[in-house]
Amino acid sequence: MDSQRSYACALVSVAWAGVMAIGFPERCCAQAEAKGVKPAVAAWDDTSSKKWPPAFQVVQIPSTADGTLQPAYFLPTPQGSPKRPLVVSLHTWSGGYEQPDPLARLVQKEGWAYIHPHFRGPNRKPDACLSDKVFADLEDAMQYALTNAHVDAAHIYVVGVSGGGYATLGLYMRTQVDVRLFLSWVPISDLASWYRHSLGRRSNYANDVLKCTSTGSVLNEQEARRRSPLHMEGPVRPRHRLEIFAGINDGHTGSVPVSESLNFFNRLATQYGHADRLISAADIEALLARRVERQPETEKIGDRAVLFTRQIPQASVTIFDGGHEMLVAPCFQKIKDAVGETATPH
Repeated sequence: MDSQRSYACALVSVAWAGVMAIGFPERCCAQAEAKGVKPAVAAWDDTSSKKWPPAFQVVQIPSTADGTLQPAYFLPTPQGSPKRPLVVSLHTWSGGYEQPDPLARLVQKEGWAYIHPHFRGPNRKPDACLSDKVFADLEDAMQYALTNAHVDAAHIYVVGVSGGGYATLGLYMRTQVDVRLFLSWVPISDLASWYRHSLGRRSNYANDVLKCTSTGSVLNEQEARRRSPLHMEGPVRPRHRLEIFAGINDGHTGSVPVSESLNFFNRLATQYGHADRLISAADIEALLARRVERQPETEKIGDRAVLFTRQIPQASVTIFDGGHEMLVAPCFQKIKDAVGETATPH
């Protein structure tokens, strides 16, 4: 009961801090637009390009939810190879299966299996945005890869950034597949809180949330809650590990405040009985306001300073010096480290 009370108090404080943070402009984009220059799009967030390496196949997977064919980019294991790891990479909020993924070539280089499912495409309609159909499509995609590639079922890895990070958290809560490691970068965990944040910043993401959850201009709070990993029942089975990453500037120069990551970690710390590892309301406020000292000898992820981290045996959250982004090389190294010496060798 005490841990639940602490968790609730932290959420109340974060809601207020989040309101205070709304007014910060997206400085990078604002400066670029003022000069008439379109801001550069990160490789992981480029929804305009549809270029994939030739080895990646477009496959059509029958949905167990409604029988429709759901596309995905799929890379089977090399013919005659031993069982290999499977990487399940999830597209961003506004993307789909055709959205290029910088992890794809890294997976190919290792000779692993890979799938990049559509799961109903951009989150702008009720069928998308962690609907029941989305969960069915994600399970279907993983089962397709397990059936059509020589996969080591003990080495399945799920990774996503932004809207893909949101889907990663949802899959963590509900999947029936035994996933070894979930990597969620700059995720949304609570649609209602993110809707209010986006609305205050006049972001189109607020309209996207309405299109997914509501029939009019007023947010359907109950439906938003149902599609929010923070409020989902679960996990439905014991998990291996979830690691969450967020840039300290996100919510200021990016679209998702770090509270979305911190609150989800607190949810798991409460659920798994680690009240002593809860992130305090004061710490969450400080991180939202970017009141963090950067020390020269600090731990790093890639070339970025780690500004805050908290762990429990089942999960961790890391706030790094950056924005709304996935650090591609460190992300893939996390998967390689998890594969380690226990995977079937080449």
